[in-house]
Amino acid sequence: MKYYVVDAFASKVFEGNPAGVCIMDAWLTDDIMQKIAIENNLSETAFAVKEDDYYRLRWFTPAREIDLCGHATLATAYVIANFYETDIKHIQFQTLSGELLVVKNGDLYEMDFPSRMPEAHSLTDQMVEALGVKPSETYLGRDLMFVLESESDVVNLDPNFTKLAALQDGLGVLITAKSDQYDFVSRSFFPKLNVNEDPVCGSAHCNFIPFWAKRLNKQEMVARQVSKRGGILFCKFLGERVAISGQAVLYSISEICIG
Repeated sequence: MKYYVVDAFASKVFEGNPAGVCIMDAWLTDDIMQKIAIENNLSETAFAVKEDDYYRLRWFTPAREIDLCGHATLATAYVIANFYETDIKHIQFQTLSGELLVVKNGDLYEMDFPSRMPEAHSLTDQMVEALGVKPSETYLGRDLMFVLESESDVVNLDPNFTKLAALQDGLGVLITAKSDQYDFVSRSFFPKLNVNEDPVCGSAHCNFIPFWAKRLNKQEMVARQVSKRGGILFCKFLGERVAISGQAVLYSISEICIG
């Protein structure tokens, strides 16, 4: 079985967020897919099977299956458009988060995702201890989201991952701040999924985009995730949906041998 590694939200290798991608004729068992994700130890491995005129898409972290993943969706669209259906411009996915559409526009892949504005949430001492800094605002959706005072606070944050994993609220921990060069910056942490820092997290921007669209009074924004690898995301707020665009580049193609 072919196994692709694609750097998503990147214009060259070793940037953005690497995702594993397997395009299959039929589904493997959940146990085998989980073991593949563990074996390759990327933040997400995507598995897709074509059904009628769409692809069924699932995402596995090294810990478990998740309901939404942006960078692995972008990576899967890249693999389909470059190796399976080279004339395709619109790729329809059915997922645990419903229908997701990806449109190929030159070297950009625009993903249509749900808008997930988080709710204001109480800050606890445990959260401050885990972050190592006191955020100015706290929100909760699927993930905890913290707004910091400055871009430099986001860049320099050095959280305690053990304490982040012990927080009762949220699956992941997202931090963000207004930026001078971009509209906003962010970082994303998922130690509960055995992923301490996700280099560029598309699903986190389902929270960031509606938040910053309202805060900045802008419908279109450019964001940067300021992890060590880093990545740029072109964002649009569409009310109930958000559009997230980025580039992708192939790192490797290999063969998985599972008998």
